[in-house]
Amino acid sequence: MNDRKQELAERTAEVREALAHAARQAGRAPEDVTLVAVSKLHPASDIRALAETGQTEFGENYVQEALSKQEDLAGLDVNWHFIGGLQTNKAKYVAGKFALVHSVDSSKLAKALHNKAVSLNTVQDILIQVNIAGETQKSGVETERLPELAEEVLGMEGLRLAGLMTMPPFFDDPERARPVFARLRELRDGLETRLGVKLPHLSMGMTGDFVPAVEEGATLVRIGTRIFGARPPRG
Repeated sequence: MNDRKQELAERTAEVREALAHAARQAGRAPEDVTLVAVSKLHPASDIRALAETGQTEFGENYVQEALSKQEDLAGLDVNWHFIGGLQTNKAKYVAGKFALVHSVDSSKLAKALHNKAVSLNTVQDILIQVNIAGETQKSGVETERLPELAEEVLGMEGLRLAGLMTMPPFFDDPERARPVFARLRELRDGLETRLGVKLPHLSMGMTGDFVPAVEEGATLVRIGTRIFGARPPRG
């Protein structure tokens, strides 16, 4: 095992143990929390090396970069997650290429993904991104508009709504993010009751705040720098 592969394997093992500990502290089974390794701006070679150690879920933020990596790593048995902001005009490049799109935040984007998925005769799994804190600089549907958007998505045969995603404000103290995570869980539970469907996934928690996220019910945790190290600048 080369030095970089060993480094990635060791870091990932530490993250997995921390996730498992947080899950057990909350009375949850560790296997109910899935680690999405956020590989944006890191080379395809890192993804290959980490995949060879057993990591299967990888998150990307930028369409062109992600598609290039998928091409470079064709045949690698991994699941790709699109977790970044997605412009409607780029939806056609994303539908059918990712196991899960975390960042659907408008009817317009949902329809674009749906139309492409239908043309491919496939169903695209998605999450709705919710801007719980109301930050103007962040994507996400407003909480009061969430039920309307969820109902629209459920009417689109090209999409499968699998849950919700959020990004809290940056806090020095991760505990300050806990109310945001708790609120996402409450919104999900309310939608399940209102719409009569199961929404199994809550995508929330990153390197700095994954412990309260897991304790509040996260099923998908997006961790990048703690695994791959500092990101290089975007070219």
